[in-house]
Amino acid sequence: MWRRRLGAILLRSPPSSSSPAASSCQRSRHHLLPTEEPLALNRLARLFTSQAGSDGDGGHSQKPFIAFVLGGPGSGKGTQCTKIASDFGFAHLSAGDLLRHEIASGSEKGELILDIIKQGRIVPSEITVELIRKAMEMSNANKVLIDGFPRCEENRVAFERIVGTEPDIVIFFDCPEDEMVKRLLGRNQTIKKRLKVFESLNIPVVDYYSSRGKVHKINATGTADEIFEAVRRIFSSLRF
Repeated sequence: MWRRRLGAILLRSPPSSSSPAASSCQRSRHHLLPTEEPLALNRLARLFTSQAGSDGDGGHSQKPFIAFVLGGPGSGKGTQCTKIASDFGFAHLSAGDLLRHEIASGSEKGELILDIIKQGRIVPSEITVELIRKAMEMSNANKVLIDGFPRCEENRVAFERIVGTEPDIVIFFDCPEDEMVKRLLGRNQTIKKRLKVFESLNIPVVDYYSSRGKVHKINATGTADEIFEAVRRIFSSLRF
């Protein structure tokens, strides 16, 4: 039963420094001693394992068409997701936005997620996937874009196990590193570090789905409108 596994994973999540949008992709090798069980993770485990699947699991007999949208920082995937959602009627979900929304809501789950982040811990993949699963159900959409997720192989495995399906299509915005650096220069970010993380964690996900014949690679150089023309050709050819 995945709910029991989720509780066990939450209670052993190790320390790390991470942004709210991060999941357990970069786990430390240091493990908690039995007496160091974090209170926030303990309470969050009980919340998610008791409520997961209880908010409408039985209401949707047909799964939506799921598109993962991947690309490095500065590749323009967020802009393109907005255009895809508008032109093709997709619900647009972002894992980072969902975590931030849960925190901003002031809910008990959100407060506990914030506590985990303040402790320098990583929000486990299972928590992020459960937020995505719930958002998919609440959207009642038959076509869903998941923006910037999965971020790593652990995310991918957790999504497929909990949601019970693979994506129907994976869009990968392939952007040269020098172009991404140029686009990010005005954002006051640690650019090289972010690109290194992307290369080491995200590319294996792209490679996996490429081996499954699901990846459509798009040249992410040029203007947003020029890039979207390539996107439009792909989505126009699909049967939803």
